[in-house]
Amino acid sequence: MDDIYREYILDHYRDPRNHGHLEHPTIAAADTNPLCGDRVEIDLLVSDDRVTEVRFSGRGCAISQASASMLTERIEGATLEELRAITPQDVLEMLGVPIGPARQRCALLGLRVLHQGIDGPYTGQMDDDLDNEDSD
Repeated sequence: MDDIYREYILDHYRDPRNHGHLEHPTIAAADTNPLCGDRVEIDLLVSDDRVTEVRFSGRGCAISQASASMLTERIEGATLEELRAITPQDVLEMLGVPIGPARQRCALLGLRVLHQGIDGPYTGQMDDDLDNEDSD
């Protein structure tokens, strides 16, 4: 089963969805993972508190770019409140394969950028903090 998810990740990396920029985004945010140099930029067009269009661009490893691509598919049509409710654990589950602590920052870069752009509640929880949430 992991092979199917690995192929899904590679598919999103090779053929990213919603890739590019919006000409006049309502919200635009970008950030870099200083540990590995991955970069993700997200543009949102928001109307009536709902995402009507989303684009992302960036560079980096398959995990960071595929995760951002998957995230854009999930958020198109969502309300800002729904975006604020997306957690790091949601993104890791979306990837479908275990992501080790060293790669979690890559996997969660898109979510961090999204939450920065919407002034969301991104907690910065990664690595072992995610495991601790499960035991609470």
